[in-house]
Amino acid sequence: MKYGLIGSKGRLGGEVINVFSENGHNLVLEVDANHWQKNNDPEILIDCSLPEAFPGTIKLVDEIKVPLVIAVTGLTNENLNQLSELSDKIPVVQSFNFSTGIQILLQLTKIAKEKLEGWDIEISETHHRFKKDKPSGTAKMIEQIFKDGKVNTTSLRLGNVPGDHTVSFGGLGEVISISHRALSRRTFAEGILRSAEFILNKNNGLYSFTDVVFSD
Repeated sequence: MKYGLIGSKGRLGGEVINVFSENGHNLVLEVDANHWQKNNDPEILIDCSLPEAFPGTIKLVDEIKVPLVIAVTGLTNENLNQLSELSDKIPVVQSFNFSTGIQILLQLTKIAKEKLEGWDIEISETHHRFKKDKPSGTAKMIEQIFKDGKVNTTSLRLGNVPGDHTVSFGGLGEVISISHRALSRRTFAEGILRSAEFILNKNNGLYSFTDVVFSD
């Protein structure tokens, strides 16, 4: 596929370029701060940038009318509402985490929540020192599972950790922890590729990475 990439100079953007290239896809449009390069019209647009670039993404996608995979963390509810409105015109995949393993963690957490009624629950997440949003978008996805009750989330920003997430359930006689550790940003780039292949010929609408992983 011919794809455009917003945030092409970032850490995740670099991984996306590598993974897409390995699979024979062509980068035809690059957008980043103070950088714009177009060689052809893209069939799909990938956004791995920052929330500050979101208005530009909406404008660009509205102009070229191609499917969008957006991997930006730290989006506001207003931003998500804008994506929902945009999805009336084009197919969109939005997620704060494109790891397949996190999708399994979310499913296991839902099962634990149902079976461990009355247990104490804590969420913890650790990311690299450069990550600006706290708690992480993934932690907020986990929090949504417990939207009917208050759950504490602890956030750490340390070194160059790509992303660690743990949900702990505590009873009076035992503790269960469900954990996921990202060892490389490559896993997110692979999920973005999977999403791009999924969305390319879909009808207009707003899709999640859960839809991508469990589409079969």
